Amino acid sequence: MTDREWMEALSARLGVEPPTADEHDAILRLAGVAAHASQRTAAPSTAWMAARSGRPLAEVLEAAEALASQG
Repeated sequence: MTDREWMEALSARLGVEPPTADEHDAILRLAGVAAHASQRTAAPSTAWMAARSGRPLAEVLEAAEALASQG
């Protein structure tokens, strides 16, 4: 199953829309920031916190990049 097939199947079960291609790219960038700025295991929880925050993905990505740049 491809990532797109997985997201479409899971989104159907959850009753939500799957991420667009642009959203998917931003989610991957967010996960990458988390994985490189800390232990890699922070990436999934970072995505969860992004969803939980209710904030736009671009805002969360900006916050994560700012945190990562602090070193």
